[in-house]
Amino acid sequence: MSLKTKKIWMDGAMIPWEEAKVHVLAHALHYGTAYFEGIRCYAVTNGRSAVFRLQEHIRRFIDSGQILGFPLPYSSAQLEQATLEVVRANDLKECYIRPLAFVGLGDMGLYSPDNPLQVIIAACRWGAYLGEEGIRDGIRAKVSSYARHHVNVMMTKSKIAGNYVNSVLAKNEVKKAGYDEAIMLDTEGYVSEASGENIFLVRDGVIKTTPLNSILPGITRSSIVSIARDRGYHVKEERFTRDELYTADEAFFTGTAAEVTPIREVDDRRIGSGRPGPITGEMQETFFKVI
Repeated sequence: MSLKTKKIWMDGAMIPWEEAKVHVLAHALHYGTAYFEGIRCYAVTNGRSAVFRLQEHIRRFIDSGQILGFPLPYSSAQLEQATLEVVRANDLKECYIRPLAFVGLGDMGLYSPDNPLQVIIAACRWGAYLGEEGIRDGIRAKVSSYARHHVNVMMTKSKIAGNYVNSVLAKNEVKKAGYDEAIMLDTEGYVSEASGENIFLVRDGVIKTTPLNSILPGITRSSIVSIARDRGYHVKEERFTRDELYTADEAFFTGTAAEVTPIREVDDRRIGSGRPGPITGEMQETFFKVI
C-alpha cells in the first residue's frame, strides 16, 4: 500500500501531497492532541463512486473535537464537500479517506489553548485491513494483556490520536505472538472491542455485541445492527465475558477498515466450526450488497 497521491486538502486549500508538512514542535506530535476519522469510498454498480455514510463520519469527527476541547473551525457541509473534492482531485474510484485535526505549533506544555488547530483530509488506495484471506476465511485473535480505557481515564467515544497508543501496544503484542488481531477487555474484565474494530458474537441464532460503554460508537457496527434487525435477528447490546466468546457459534469484527471480518479462533480456541458461520456470511453478503 502506498499513501502517496497527488493532492491533500489542508487548512481549506488543496495542495500537492509533498507540501503537506508539519513542524516537529507541533503540540500534537508531543502530546497526542489530534483526532481523526476513517472513511471509505467505494466504486459502485452504476460506474460512479460513493462515500459510505459520509455525514455520520463527519459528525463523529466534529464530536471528537468537541470532546477533546479543540473544536473544528469548519462546518459539516464544508468538511463533506472537502472530502469529496479530495477523492476527485486524486482520481480515486475506491479509497480510504483520513480526515485529521491536530494542535499545531505554538506554546509548549500541556496547557496550550491558543495553539492553532490544523485540519487535513487525505485519501489513498487501501484494500482489506485484515487481509482478503481474513475476509474470506476468518482471522486468529488473542485477548491482549492491555485493557481498554476506562471511560474516565480517556474519552472512549472519540477518535483522539493519543487514545490509540493503547491499541498500538495491544496490536504489537498479539502480532508478535503470531495472531492477526487483539481483543481488549474493559477495566472490569468484560470484552470491550478490538484494537481498531467492534466485535460481535453469535450463539443459538442470537447476535450479541458490546454496548456503548467503553467502546467507540462504530458506524459499521451500527450498520450491521440495523441489517441484522431488518433481517429478523434478535440483536442484544450487552456485556459479555471472554468465556462467552470462546463458546460462541460465530464471531466477527466490524469497522470502516475491517468492514465485516470473521473470527475463526480466539486464544487458540476454535470458534464454532473454525470457518465463517452462516450468520456472519449473511451479514457480510448483505453489507457488501449495500455497498
